[in-house]
Amino acid sequence: MEELIKRIEAAVGIDAETAQKAVGAILNFLKSEGPDDKVQEMLAALPGADVFMEMAAGEGGGMGSLMGGGVMGLGSKLMGMGLDMGQISSVAKETVGFAREKGAGGAVDDIVNSIPGLSQFV
Repeated sequence: MEELIKRIEAAVGIDAETAQKAVGAILNFLKSEGPDDKVQEMLAALPGADVFMEMAAGEGGGMGSLMGGGVMGLGSKLMGMGLDMGQISSVAKETVGFAREKGAGGAVDDIVNSIPGLSQFV
């Protein structure tokens, strides 16, 4: 997971802590919205992801729930962390790409396809 954070720092230009919380928020979102079996398969390919998910659990001041659920709620939460739309898209693409590289490609594709509107961001 540190490899992913370094890639995000370089590609997106955000600090490691923000990258960790953003990745955690994305993974928490996938866990809450995606099919349980596929999410577990993806998370198994990402040792240490749970630490980032815990870091992100309290971030964003609950904005996601105030702004609605789904992809828009996730976007609101990430904006609450100080990310702009371009950065959000880049972090999401890096995170999903990393999971695919680590052997969870089929599970990731199934998760993305099961969540309305997500495919346009990753």
